[in-house]
Amino acid sequence: MTRRSDERAPSDVQSEGPEGGALNHRRNVPFWQTSRPLRAMLVSGVGFAALVALVGTASDGVVDPSVALAFCLVIACGELARITLPGNRESAPIALAGAIAYAFLLSVGGDPVQHGVGQVVAVVALGVALGELPHVAVGRTPRVEDAARRVLVALLLAASFRPLAEYLSLTEPSILVTLLMTVLVALAWLVDVAVSAVLRAERLRTRLWVAGRDEARAQFATGVAISSSGVLIALACTVTGLVGLLVFSAPLLVSQVAFRRHAEVRRTYLETVRALSRVTEVGGYVENGHSRRVSRLAHGIACELGLSERELLELEYATLMHDIGQLSLREPIAGGATVLASPREQRRIAELGSAIIRETGVLDNVAELVRRQCEPLAGDGDEGVPPLGSRIIKVANAFDDLVGDSGDAERRTAVLERLRMDTDSEYDPRVVEALAGILNRS
Repeated sequence: MTRRSDERAPSDVQSEGPEGGALNHRRNVPFWQTSRPLRAMLVSGVGFAALVALVGTASDGVVDPSVALAFCLVIACGELARITLPGNRESAPIALAGAIAYAFLLSVGGDPVQHGVGQVVAVVALGVALGELPHVAVGRTPRVEDAARRVLVALLLAASFRPLAEYLSLTEPSILVTLLMTVLVALAWLVDVAVSAVLRAERLRTRLWVAGRDEARAQFATGVAISSSGVLIALACTVTGLVGLLVFSAPLLVSQVAFRRHAEVRRTYLETVRALSRVTEVGGYVENGHSRRVSRLAHGIACELGLSERELLELEYATLMHDIGQLSLREPIAGGATVLASPREQRRIAELGSAIIRETGVLDNVAELVRRQCEPLAGDGDEGVPPLGSRIIKVANAFDDLVGDSGDAERRTAVLERLRMDTDSEYDPRVVEALAGILNRS
């Protein structure tokens, strides 16, 4: 079976979905060229601040160079060992904890430290840059917005804490100091969540409040672990010296390994679903790339309509397996286009596919989306209107069944108008208009 033009090798696609599932083709452009203005503003603003801090620190001289070097190396190692969490989120727990600790550092082994805000930003930025170099050397495109967020957190904490510590002559740990650090790091976490939500909403073109809720939920556990570790390292170093930097980084390393394993399990699960979705293509029941194209369209539509990250993940599973019921057919449908089959045959395929998915025992919501994907807008019987995910699958599947991998703009427009003509009975008009918005942008 020949490979169609819409397919690429795994190295040619980039994940942007909730689990890295909505595949977007990489463009051969430098990473600094972007159509996302908010991302560009963040990266350029933080980059300028880091450059000013580096130049200022170099001209004024480094205060406590051995301490600065130790924290810089820890941050660099943490950046080198960064992880990718569910939702395609990049995190560097050890690097960020080290940055927080250096911003809060009062003394090392009883000797007060005198570095200012500029040196904190310079050390953190240098450590992040050094940790990124090995990734760049092996051809991995840097996630500059995530690195910029880590430097921004250090900048906010240093700018709020160090002048206050100097004004109040804070040199030793106390309840007041601990409380102040806790409040400031909590506020910095909220700012970081807000920034990441804005970037996510801009990248996925989803609603800001939905992105904010998803980011807060996704980053809460790691945020607590990183923030508490950063505060503990800063307080411990006042007594134990730089040994505290290593001792209190160890628990965070264990947590990072656990987070990494969790992310790998979920990634493996998603890859299994993707492989299963290919069975209908390999068997000749549907066109090559059909499931992935439907998944991309459905993901874009769902983001337009403001679905949460959990709903996006369930929808991705459902779209990848929405045609798996065709495996029960004696004769494949011509071209695999279920939209051209009779309503009775469509329901039979959907129900058989749902039954197969329910056998997993853990994807009941996905099975329900697949089961009701071919129902009319008002639903069948007493069950009422189908779930929004099912209505999205119905529109995305019908569009790809009629368009396929064709790039003909006139054909796409004609199919879109055909879907609009049936919005009073078959298709959800909101879903169809969201699809129109995606097509207009592309």
